Formats: sequence, C-alpha cells, structure tokens
Amino acid sequence: MRVETIIKYLDNWAPKFIQWEKDNTGLLVGDDREEVTGVFLCLDVDEEAIQKAQKLRCNLILSHHPLIFFPIKRITPNSDRTSKLVTQLIKNNISLLSYHTNLDFTHDGVNHRLAKRIGVQPEGFLHPIVGKSLKLVVFVPAGSLDKVSEAIFSAGGGVIGNYSRCSYRSEGKGTFLGSDETNPAVGSKGNFEQVDEIRLEVLVNEQNLHTVIRKMREAHPYEEPAFDIYPVKNSETNYGMGVTGTLSEELSEADFLRSVAETLGTGFLRHSAFTGKKIRKVALFGGSASEYLSDAIAAGCDAFVTADIRYHTFQEAEGKILLIDAGHFETEVPVLDEIKLRLLHFFESLGESSNIHIHDGNPNPVKYFSL
Repeated sequence: MRVETIIKYLDNWAPKFIQWEKDNTGLLVGDDREEVTGVFLCLDVDEEAIQKAQKLRCNLILSHHPLIFFPIKRITPNSDRTSKLVTQLIKNNISLLSYHTNLDFTHDGVNHRLAKRIGVQPEGFLHPIVGKSLKLVVFVPAGSLDKVSEAIFSAGGGVIGNYSRCSYRSEGKGTFLGSDETNPAVGSKGNFEQVDEIRLEVLVNEQNLHTVIRKMREAHPYEEPAFDIYPVKNSETNYGMGVTGTLSEELSEADFLRSVAETLGTGFLRHSAFTGKKIRKVALFGGSASEYLSDAIAAGCDAFVTADIRYHTFQEAEGKILLIDAGHFETEVPVLDEIKLRLLHFFESLGESSNIHIHDGNPNPVKYFSL
C-alpha cells in the first residue's frame, strides 16, 4: 500500500477543507508514492518517535501536531529542533503525515474519542462549522439522468451526514439555440430547441467540488452543460468544534473530577470553583479551546473539559459551570486509538497485512512536580 492510498482514506474522514485556515496538515515529509512498511502513530514527532519507528520497520509516521508549522527558511540539522528532525526523517526514508485541526473538527475525531474515554456519550458538536458545503444544480436530459447522477455520486457528491447518494430531482423544460459551430446532442444547430430536462440538485463539499464538476462534465451529453453552484450556510453534519454529551448517571463535581483524572491517567487537574451542581451534561474540546466557554454555558452544560486555560477564564466560569483543565496532551492522545482502529480495518478491507503502532512512551512535554 502506498502513502497516497492512506492519505486518500484519511482525507475522507478528516478532510483539509474543515481545518483551521492557518494549519499545516497532510504530507509534510516524504514521497506519497512510497510503499508503506508500517505506520507509527504519535501526538508529536521527536527523536524517540523516529527511533522507535525505525525499530518497528515503520516508514510512515502519522502525528497529530504538525512538525512543520511555521515557515522554514533553511534546513540545517544543528540549527534548530525542526531542522534536526526533518533531516533524520529524510535520512531514514521515513514519510511524515499530520492530521491536526481537521482531526479535531471531524466526527469521531479528537473530541468524540475524548468523550468516550471519560464516559460521556456524544450528542452533538459544541460549536458548528458553517458554510463549508456547496449546492450543485445541473440540468440533464431525462435519458442521461442516471449516468450523470452516478458520476456525481462516485466523485463524492450527494453526502449528507451518514447518508450518501442524496439528491433532489424535478422536471422542467430546457431551451437553447445552437450556432453553426455547435454540435448539439439533442436537436440540431440553428434551431430553437425545447427539451425535457431534469433539474438535479446535490450537496458537494469544497474538497470534492472540482472533481465532481469534472466527472459531471464527462458524463453529461451536452457540449456545454448548464449548471449552477450555490453557497450553503447550513451547519455541517459531520464536522464541528468540540462536542457535548451526557454521562450515564449524575456525578458530584468531586467524583467527576476523579473520574476524569483516572480515565486520562493524570494526577493533576486544574479547575474552577465548585458550582454546587451535579454533573450530567458535559462539553469537551481536546487541546487549547477555553475560548468556547460561552458555548458550553449556552448549551446548558454542567462541566467543560479542555486544556491550556488562562487565569481569568477560570473567573468567567465561576458560578456557571465547572471548568476543567485536563492537559493538552492528555485530552488529545486518546484519538491515536481511533486512528489505529480505522487503519487496521482499512488494511484488512484491502486484504493487506498491517504493521501499526502507537507511541508507547510518554512524550508529553509538560512535566508535573508534586511534593
């Protein structure tokens, strides 16, 4: 299996078009045509990760945080950490993939996995992503409807949530007058034609738009297919920021804190003052996301689990919600289990043997001191 095959598979789950606009994801180092001998999963790339990948015969590292984030002006291994690691990857013929905020914002990504880890059943996104879909409307002669719609569906059009091949079709009358230079598929040039046509409407995401249009044109019988593209302001079904969900039973604030600490394997939690309320509805957003505190409060959540919370943000939560800083590393690392599970199923579905490993060290750069 080539690197490009894995990229295509993962892009269907966590597409680039949903990521933060300043993010840097995808293939950062290496050749996408390289045959994959194994995949090593980690939150961050460091020397230990590269050494372990080599030992386990993994020539592809998939990290959550992108090693290359800020522009690089030079790669000299003795000048900075990033250059040193990139040089090691190239020397050892290891490709590097990164799925960052696109993995944060997709269904069953960072936040859904975090929720399930601490016993919260996800119910919806905390903050919706709006305006990432487009509506394609194309006018097709009735006899070619199946061919054109199939071409659109096969290119990724017509997906709404967990439903695929979604469309709306209505009958109408199309008209045209071809010049002497045309070769119309219906009627003849120089004549004003009226044709029974179907108005075919499908949703298309930004990532697939150009491919969908190309496939539609190839399947359409007309020299110049008539079609429109409209922006859609609906909230995305499968993409959003953070999650909200409920516990199977109410917990006291102390018991909930204890549960979060135990399930995430940390002995250190920062939190706001107790509100005196039971915890049932919870908001979660792995990594740095305390700016969504107001969304959690507006959603009626009893607690909000995130990381990297500033001093004054704890004050904003007082009396309204139990705000918990569970650590950046701790709230994001559970997603590696989801990636591994999906890749194992993908390799198996193609009849390929798999060699997939999760970094078993503790590369959390934040260390805790206790008396």
